[in-house]
Amino acid sequence: MKIICIGRNYTAHIEELANERPEHPVVFLKPDTSILIKKQPFFIPDFSSDVHHEVEVLIKIDRIGKHIDKKFAHKYYSEIGLGIDFTARDLQSQLKAKGLPWEKAKAFDGAAVVGNFYSKTKFPDVNDIDFFLQKNKQKVQVGNTSFMLWKIDELIEYVSKYFTLKIGDIIFTGTPAGVGAVQPNDRLLGFLGKEQAFDIKVK
Repeated sequence: MKIICIGRNYTAHIEELANERPEHPVVFLKPDTSILIKKQPFFIPDFSSDVHHEVEVLIKIDRIGKHIDKKFAHKYYSEIGLGIDFTARDLQSQLKAKGLPWEKAKAFDGAAVVGNFYSKTKFPDVNDIDFFLQKNKQKVQVGNTSFMLWKIDELIEYVSKYFTLKIGDIIFTGTPAGVGAVQPNDRLLGFLGKEQAFDIKVK
C-alpha cells in the first residue's frame, strides 16, 4: 500500500504559510513505515524542533484503478477517515529553500496518523463533512470538505493519471488552516463529523 498526500488544497492554509496557489494538486508520497502504530504515542524526532500537526480527511481505495474518470471515482472508495500529516516544518523550510524534495520532513517514521475509517454512507454528502483537531481540549484546526480546492473525486481522477491506485492505498486530501507545533505531553483528538477518529499523545 502507499500513502498519497495532497498539499495546498485549502485556500486559508495556503495563505497562512504564504505559499502560492497551485495550478494543479500538489502530490507527494509517504512510505508505509511513516504510519504511526495504533495506540502508540507520537515521538517528536530529534532532527526537528518544530513539528506541526496537519489534520486531514483520508480516503481508502478499495478497487484497482488507473486513469479514473471523475464521474466514476466514487466507485473506488467506500470508507472515509481522518488522520494527521506530521511535518517537520523547520526541515521542510530548509529543503524548500534549496529546491529539494520534502520527504525527510514529511515521510519520517510515525509522520502519518491513520485514524478510524467510517462508511461513506454515514455522511449525506462527502463534499460537506465537518472535521476538526483538538489539542489539549482546544480546537486548533477546523475544516469542511466543501472548502477543498479539488474535491475527493477530482483528486482520485488526478492522482490516478500518475499512479495506479491499489486496494488499501490511502489518500490524504489536504489540511485546513490552523496548523501549529506540537510539544511533549500534548494530546491530539481528531473528529470527523461526530465521530472521534483518533486520540494521540505526543512524547
